[in-house]
Amino acid sequence: MAGNEQDEFYLRYYVGHKGKFGHEFLEFEFRPDGKLRYANNSNYKNDTMIRKEVFLTPAVLRECRRIISESEIMKEDDNNWPEPDRVGRQELEIVTGNEHISFTTSKIGSLVDVQSSKDPEGLRIFYYLVQVRTSLMVLIREMIPKRVRVWK
Repeated sequence: MAGNEQDEFYLRYYVGHKGKFGHEFLEFEFRPDGKLRYANNSNYKNDTMIRKEVFLTPAVLRECRRIISESEIMKEDDNNWPEPDRVGRQELEIVTGNEHISFTTSKIGSLVDVQSSKDPEGLRIFYYLVQVRTSLMVLIREMIPKRVRVWK
């Protein structure tokens, strides 16, 4: 992946399941114009959906591109990864430059799940990338002011 800031960059991550409390999920996307959209839906204890959007600085987007590039996730294939099941699903879609890739797998509970898969090396890259992304999202979420525009 080239680090050219003019290349298109899009990333969407979703993790969720349908269960006792309905459709519960976490989803975020980094859009080419720098907009970050975040949604978290949980009906546990009658909680409501949280939706936020904010524009990221070019430095943050460069760091996202760098993380994707260094992970080498664009070389992976999800054909031998566990299929989504009743426990849930994860989706990762990335567009960078002329490359577009989408992954779908089940929720991963721990590295034990990764090691027992048919493709532990590829799934490990996905697992760690998702952990970095989720940590980045927690950090960004904490930095977003409470008055950020909520989208519907």
